[in-house]
Amino acid sequence: MSTIDKKENVQSARKGLLIFFLILIPLTAISYILALTVAPVYGLLLMWAPGISSILTRILLREGFADISLSFGGRRTLRVIPFILLLPVAVGLLAYGSAWITGLTEYTGPGGNVAGSLVGAILIQMSIGTAMGIISSAGEELGWRGYMLTRLIQARVPKPILMSGLIWGAWHIPAILIGNYYSGPSLALSIVLFMVTISSFSIIISLLRLSTGSIWPAVLLHASWNAIIQDAFDRFNSGKNAYLWTGESGILVAATLVIAAWIFYRRSAFVKDARL
Repeated sequence: MSTIDKKENVQSARKGLLIFFLILIPLTAISYILALTVAPVYGLLLMWAPGISSILTRILLREGFADISLSFGGRRTLRVIPFILLLPVAVGLLAYGSAWITGLTEYTGPGGNVAGSLVGAILIQMSIGTAMGIISSAGEELGWRGYMLTRLIQARVPKPILMSGLIWGAWHIPAILIGNYYSGPSLALSIVLFMVTISSFSIIISLLRLSTGSIWPAVLLHASWNAIIQDAFDRFNSGKNAYLWTGESGILVAATLVIAAWIFYRRSAFVKDARL
């Protein structure tokens, strides 16, 4: 690629990002308002706001859809399926398990066979929950990893993977501020911890998308995380400081994901080209 072509590619990516955000910001605001004032079902529109914004941007700029990487990715994707399903389980067992053992939070599942109840919930969410979660996670991933991430890289934005995580996290902050998302006893601390969690998770999910050449690992990991953490571990967890120690704004979850992201980053063969 000549110097002129490279410059045009950078300019094109920056223009795409500008249009993407010009659509995303008002669409996100409208979705929040509808979800709060009309019906919670509009939360699905909120989760699809990034995807819709990316699709409209592609149409307006005539960019096409080939680079979304909707192909399954073959063996590269198949090899990461166990990791996709087991990562949320591992994070949950380490973070929530530590909280339960130390008494920082309380296990509130059915009495009797505690382990059996939790395992049953995890298995259901790994399968049925993840499958159902694809509907909403696909909306986010078409925008975040299917468009924004690649354009940040092409636009030569410094630390594009980290930047994509910060933007992704900031998009959730209004929900934390209004109390509709993870919010512990300290709102400021919850936001900081959430940003650490989401940025760490972004490293993992972004490298999966880039290394497999497919958007599906990102969609599946996003869906499995939401299903397993939110609909299994969170539902068996309670206590005055539950959201201080666990959940996506919890100290233990944030710390565990930082470690997981560091390990994954160090072991990823794609790191040299990904420009974290």
